[in-house]
Amino acid sequence: MKAQTLTTPSLFNRLPVAELSLLLTAIFWGTSYGITKEALLHSSVLAFIVIRFGLTSLILLPNFWRDHKKGLTKDWKYALPTGLVLLSIFLAETYGIFHTTASKAAFLISLCVLMTPFIEAISHKQWPHRSVLGFALLSVIGVLLLTQNELGWGSLTLNIGDYCILLAALLRACMVVSTQVLLKGKRLSALNITSIQANVVTVGALLAFVMSDASLKDLVPAEGSFWVLAFYLVIFCTIFALFAQNYGVKHTTSSRVALLTGSEPAFGALFAFIWLGESFSTMQLIGGACILAATLMATLQGKMAPSQ
Repeated sequence: MKAQTLTTPSLFNRLPVAELSLLLTAIFWGTSYGITKEALLHSSVLAFIVIRFGLTSLILLPNFWRDHKKGLTKDWKYALPTGLVLLSIFLAETYGIFHTTASKAAFLISLCVLMTPFIEAISHKQWPHRSVLGFALLSVIGVLLLTQNELGWGSLTLNIGDYCILLAALLRACMVVSTQVLLKGKRLSALNITSIQANVVTVGALLAFVMSDASLKDLVPAEGSFWVLAFYLVIFCTIFALFAQNYGVKHTTSSRVALLTGSEPAFGALFAFIWLGESFSTMQLIGGACILAATLMATLQGKMAPSQ
């Protein structure tokens, strides 16, 4: 009787933990565009990145040091390249958000959903499954409909901020695939990967800040509201989100990670509706439904089919 209990899968094991974690990541990231734009009213781009990831590093340091003493971080060097990619992502994305609108940024960043399967195909020398491409296409169509009021058919014009977001989308796709390739089989927890990545981003952004003509006052904004926003981004949109992404990369496919996290515009729209009081057209609501449908189907398929 006891042996039977031990071999019976627990409820936790039956749940699609990786997929659900990535959905939560999408929810938090969906709120991050408006919050980041508001935070940048009180700080420069480089200072904001230094503060956000500096706080992240400090919070994760005790756990990393504890695991380091146990010999669980010997593979730390394999996470360094992913930290450099993450630094590039946040430089491009934050500058992009500063120079463009939040809804435009949400649409353009979601193009990583389509980019990832092809980058993964190049890396694995294997054409992505048709269902993944179908879900990704449905998701991107949904984002297009979701942002229809702002973009309009045939009226998409790109500025420097939009190009930065496009670059961030490409780098996001590269990040997912490179993390899976570099850290496959390595003895490094998802939380420690996040810690190393945060350290790299902090150091890189700080070096860039020092070499710029920015004022040191940007590193210590006096507005209390800025720090509330900063800690929200650190806890939910950085520590949890990067941990969930690193965990998801280890337990599902790169394409599915990109698809699930790519649903963030739908949650961003919901956040804007509830928190900012924005209204949405029927077309936008249909777009949100398309994204959520693609996300749900990917989650169910991810639990029924083995990871590739």
